[in-house]
Amino acid sequence: MFHLLEKTASGQVYTIAEMSANHGGRLENALEVVRQAAQAGADCVKIQTYTADTLTIDCDNEHFQIRGGLWDGYKLYDLYRQAGTPWEWQERIKRECEKCGVDFLSTPFDPTAVDFLENLGCEAYKIASFELVDIPLIEYAASKGKPMLISCGMGSVEEIQEALDACRRMGNHSVILLKCCSEYPANWADMHLGNIPDMRERFGTPVGLSDHSMGSLAAVVGVTLGACVVEKHFCLSRKAKTPDSEFSMEPAEFGKMVEDIRSARLIAAGPNYTLTEGESASTIFRRSLFAVRDIKRGEPFTRENIRSIRPGAGVKPKFYADFLQKRAARDIPRGTPLSEEMK
Repeated sequence: MFHLLEKTASGQVYTIAEMSANHGGRLENALEVVRQAAQAGADCVKIQTYTADTLTIDCDNEHFQIRGGLWDGYKLYDLYRQAGTPWEWQERIKRECEKCGVDFLSTPFDPTAVDFLENLGCEAYKIASFELVDIPLIEYAASKGKPMLISCGMGSVEEIQEALDACRRMGNHSVILLKCCSEYPANWADMHLGNIPDMRERFGTPVGLSDHSMGSLAAVVGVTLGACVVEKHFCLSRKAKTPDSEFSMEPAEFGKMVEDIRSARLIAAGPNYTLTEGESASTIFRRSLFAVRDIKRGEPFTRENIRSIRPGAGVKPKFYADFLQKRAARDIPRGTPLSEEMK
């Protein structure tokens, strides 16, 4: 059973470990990523389904050269050829996910990838930020009737709406938008996670976070703002260099993030003004009205013989002024909590 909609509908945070290129070209590494992600508490392991030829063309002119950033000097075709997950591995990776009790998810980058994943029995589709504007691809993936996760990095309000409308035209309303900053790694000042509650209200969909920043702080902030999904790149070790390792989490870091974001979701829950069991027990230490001197029957209550002090066994301090206008209905020993029938 694919757990995405079940978990998010119940208010839990669904965590995705994105393998991407972190298999380093070895199937055994890919399978170990699945095992380690499951052990770290991931709900899902995500891969990407493309080839260099489905993403671009093998061309050397300036349009296909990367200048600056993490992949400076790469030609697009060469980067994608190095980073891709071979299609012949993907069924084996899916079986390993099933064996380890985590969901399998992939990002298709063209219709042939959607068809391939349909044959694998993929139960949801993720659209990458760079494909947010590929409306024909989104329509085709959405037409399969599976839940859709759409990353919105670089997306304007209009582009996000167009992608969402594409799903709805296909009769697919199971869409989760992912706030994303398409920088690698992302700077905190550029992440604008305040968009999460705005996106939820503006587009009428659940919203998660695809996080390319370092560490788990952004993920914790994201879930306190209402993110129902957190996706982070996952690697066995950043020492094993791959195109994505520099902004990926190691297993122990991912495990700590899972723990922290689930705690953050609990912490941020509300509104709820009902006293907890622990708070109810603490009310005894509130202030209340007490006799601080012996008071004889008929004697007036004064500022000298009654006070607002701890503990909370007497009436609330808001009745102080009323007591000062009354007389004692009986003898009241010092240290007695005041009650209404004493005046």
